Amino acid sequence: MKTFMLGWEFPPFISGGLGTACYGLSKALDQLGVKITFVLPKANPAHHAEHLKMISAKDAVQSNGIKTSMFKDVKFYTIASPLRPYTSPDTYEQQVTNAALLKGKNAAGPSGQHSDFLNNADNYSGDLYTQVNRYAEKVAQIAVTEDFDIIHAHDWMTYPAGIAAAGISCKPLVVQVHATEFDRSGEHINQSIYDIERQGMHFASKVIAVSNFTKNIIVERYGIQPEKVEVVYNGVERDNNYCCTQSSLEKTDKIVLFLGRITMQKGPEYFLAAAKKVLEVIKNVKFIMAGNGDMMNRTIELAARLGIGSKVLFTGFLRGEDVRKAYQMADLYVMPSVSEPFGIAPLEALQSNVPVLISKQSGIAEVLANALKVDFWDIREMADKIVAVLRHPSLQQTLKKNGSSEVVKFRWEDSAAKIKKIYEQLLVSV
Repeated sequence: MKTFMLGWEFPPFISGGLGTACYGLSKALDQLGVKITFVLPKANPAHHAEHLKMISAKDAVQSNGIKTSMFKDVKFYTIASPLRPYTSPDTYEQQVTNAALLKGKNAAGPSGQHSDFLNNADNYSGDLYTQVNRYAEKVAQIAVTEDFDIIHAHDWMTYPAGIAAAGISCKPLVVQVHATEFDRSGEHINQSIYDIERQGMHFASKVIAVSNFTKNIIVERYGIQPEKVEVVYNGVERDNNYCCTQSSLEKTDKIVLFLGRITMQKGPEYFLAAAKKVLEVIKNVKFIMAGNGDMMNRTIELAARLGIGSKVLFTGFLRGEDVRKAYQMADLYVMPSVSEPFGIAPLEALQSNVPVLISKQSGIAEVLANALKVDFWDIREMADKIVAVLRHPSLQQTLKKNGSSEVVKFRWEDSAAKIKKIYEQLLVSV
């Protein structure tokens, strides 16, 4: 079985759960004997890709079928593109402006931290939708030369590309929904993005949702028949370096960790409001906010206005060993998401022996029993549960022990097996 997979985030270039999911699924499908051709925008300069060699499809469409040590039968194309994970029309417009300014200031040539912008400055043109369509055109060129049985597209930026590849190849399209426009924007959706999502879901032969929480949105908000939508939960990468580690760092304060994109969807303002209430009861607590996003500056300002600025530490985006250190320091991980299709980070926290508090408005809340749960808007209950964990070591240890035991059931191998079965059922029906 051969799959033509379309994504817009993949390690080491990841900003959130989508990249983690694409990696976990690709690796597990590969182990099940599914051959994958993976196409994604080139998000960073090639010298950062130390463990992953990719084939550029910027101008010519060709492939030498490179296989890496991580994969048995997966090859990668990159398409030179300014598309970035979690880009919105507004942030794309800002990127266009920044790229033009930097190019003007550095006319003599790229250097230092501006090189990525400058290397891609010529690509920053038109609007975001122009770039999505350009990506679709390049994908269609690759689809002409590749041999595959099924197309698998991840999230809205790749849906037009998936439709184009399906039109050329007459092969079935599967779209996987990791987040919807309602998750990202609440009720104030971008209509154009919604229209692209809806078109992709209706065109697809099958829609994969990462939770029943997401399936309900797909059915109710996009008009998709329930029987067309299959739920496949995410997994977590097995990493012995994460499991049951203890921090070697000395700390006098308790640590409550927020790790995720600092955006409306993730509820950073609710985290800070709860932090203020916790600090009214317990003084020796630090709140770490690890991540970045379009609400970063506003969140820093909010911490200052609440009078807790000295108790809230902003780390910026973390990866690799820095993520491990953040988990090792934490006494509790909190995910106060307003709308979370799944939520891989709580699984990573549990794997790191950190108890978790998650919002009920999340897919992971459907299947994770050994976690504290709260409505994202209920600041008082969120604060009370944080205080309970920090004050009662027995509660903390129980959550750690039971959570660490439960997390082993979330395997990418199981997710991939379900997806392979979906592929097989579609191919039989074609």
